[in-house]
Amino acid sequence: MAARYQLKVVSDFASAHTLRDYPGACSRMHGHNWKVELEAVATQLDNIGMAVDFKVMKQAAREVSDELDHRYLNELDAFKEINPTAENIAAYMYKEISARINSATIKVTALTLWETERACVRYSEENE
Repeated sequence: MAARYQLKVVSDFASAHTLRDYPGACSRMHGHNWKVELEAVATQLDNIGMAVDFKVMKQAAREVSDELDHRYLNELDAFKEINPTAENIAAYMYKEISARINSATIKVTALTLWETERACVRYSEENE
């Protein structure tokens, strides 16, 4: 049976957004303190017994979070055409972080984005 190591790091950021065409209060500008849970899977360990240094995962999550932190998301290129919903933000972050850390031995498998303490979305892609 092949080894499989599941790793997770948590980060956060704050931002504002407006949901275009939304039939309610979220159509007005409002903000969130988002919590990000990044999950990855590794298939082997390096020579010191690590799948990946947690610092690498944290750095990638922080870099992408910093692009969104204290920003009005609707003004960013990524959300000019699509609504900055929790779902779209999670997919964006997943893809951006994956591009930074995926390798032959580690792969981002999911990103959970908490909009509030009671509401989140988990984004992943098939064939993982």
